[in-house]
Amino acid sequence: MFLLKLAVANLIIIACVLLGRRIPSLGGLIATMPLISLIVLAWLATDRPGDGALITGYTRGVLWGLVPTMVFFAAAYLCLRKGMGLPAALGTGGALWLGGALLHQWLLR
Repeated sequence: MFLLKLAVANLIIIACVLLGRRIPSLGGLIATMPLISLIVLAWLATDRPGDGALITGYTRGVLWGLVPTMVFFAAAYLCLRKGMGLPAALGTGGALWLGGALLHQWLLR
């Protein structure tokens, strides 16, 4: 079952990359869909059926995790628009995401 779950997750990611090469804006839209979050949710639900606290806690984490993710992409986008290279833009976004993620974990404990 583990290998099947792994294969499905990877196939979805590969499909998004291939689509993103042809139509970048559509690839970005699909990448922001809750595909990976849903895959993980289904994986957790099949690993621990009936564990409502696990599923509720995970879903809450995903919901609040959207905030640092939006900060990451906003920062990366602005840096790229200003002419920064991809590594610098991702580093800036990543640093801001990490700060948001630490705040996320502190607020949700």
